[in-house]
Amino acid sequence: MSNLSKNEDPKSVKLPLNFETDRMREEINSIDFGDFVYYDVMPLRTFAHLVDPAIAPPPAPDDYADGTWTEWLDTPPLKKSPYLTKVVDTFRDHTRVTLVRLLRLAPGAIVKEHNDPTLGLHIERSVIRLTIPIVTNDGVEFFLNGKVVPMKPGECWYLRLTDPHKIFNAGATERINLSIDMEPNDWVRSLILANKSA
Repeated sequence: MSNLSKNEDPKSVKLPLNFETDRMREEINSIDFGDFVYYDVMPLRTFAHLVDPAIAPPPAPDDYADGTWTEWLDTPPLKKSPYLTKVVDTFRDHTRVTLVRLLRLAPGAIVKEHNDPTLGLHIERSVIRLTIPIVTNDGVEFFLNGKVVPMKPGECWYLRLTDPHKIFNAGATERINLSIDMEPNDWVRSLILANKSA
């Protein structure tokens, strides 16, 4: 549960965590993504019933935001990726990690401006999302509130995604980010708030 106002929730924070880009790239290169047109999602951790057919799907929740309505399991691609698992465990050792995905954006593709109404530290009964770029190019621009967030490969960022954001990939190669959703407990809040800009 949040006890922050929106004004206290920073718009973007580069966290003091850096991950080995070469190791992440090596592992994602072994994942069979298949073909895609402009935007693609590879779940690495998702609803338990989608990973294990023996688990019955839970009843549809009234509120998806906090992630407690279902169990979550690692998918086979994550289980076969020891370093990506280590990255996820950086957070799983401290809080409940829910959805983990690789997000791919094709060359020349655009994600139109939108907001995610539950992905903010100030939202009660919510999760927050951390973003770790893995593959990028000079033509990739992530805009939050109309300003470019200068995320570099291996860095870890908190973004207040309840605010308007959009992505352009004007480069000649695809962009791949790792996104990790988690419950914002005291450890997560302290990590974010201790590193926000003045």
